[in-house]
This record gives sequence, C-alpha cells and structure tokens, in this order.
Amino acid sequence: EWQAEGEKYLKWAVAAFRLSTCGARPETQVVTHMCYSTFEDIIAHIDEMDADVLTIENSRSAGEMVAALCAYGYRRDLGPGVYDIHSPVVPTKDDMVARAAPLLHQSVLPPSRTWINPDCG
Repeated sequence: EWQAEGEKYLKWAVAAFRLSTCGARPETQVVTHMCYSTFEDIIAHIDEMDADVLTIENSRSAGEMVAALCAYGYRRDLGPGVYDIHSPVVPTKDDMVARAAPLLHQSVLPPSRTWINPDCG
C-alpha cells in the first residue's frame, strides 16, 4: 500500500516542481539538489522534474548516485559534490581536483555538462 501512496506522492511532487519552475525564462537555468539519500528507485521521477542541473551529495556515497544516474541514462547537467561540508576537515585544492578527476571521466555527461560542487550544492 505504501508504494501506491508513494507513487501518488512522487507524481504530485514532480507536478509541483514543474509548476513552480514553469514561469522561468528559457535562459534561466533551473537547478535542484538531492541530498544524502538513496534514490535509485525514483530516478525516473527526478528526470521528469526537467531541471537543467541536478546537484547531488557525492563525497560520502563514493559516487554511487553518479553510477546510478549513468546506468539510468540521465542526460541533463549534473553537479556532483567533491567534499563533505559537514566534516571539520577542509580539503585542499589538490584534494578536490583529485576527487573531481574521476567524475569528469566517469560522469553521466561530458565535462562541459558536469558542475563540480561542494556536497549539498
């Protein structure tokens, strides 16, 4: 029963997101963020949101969502995070470059459509 209710909610959420962004001018980039979650089961709904850029937590999940989006065939811009903003350790520039490099080679999209971010957008 929860799956039927969950599906109903997801359809509502996608419609609400699209309604809230439908007035944006074509040159306005719509960006959304998915944070600290396992959402492989709802990737199709995320895709239906039609956001121009999806930013995601990535440093703690070791690229799991990037791989899931790749397997799904996600084709919009993607902004994977390269450092955990909740950690007291501040990464160096070299640390962030080292974390970003594999993303640019294994990403769902070419580097020109990959936006490197801190986690949490």
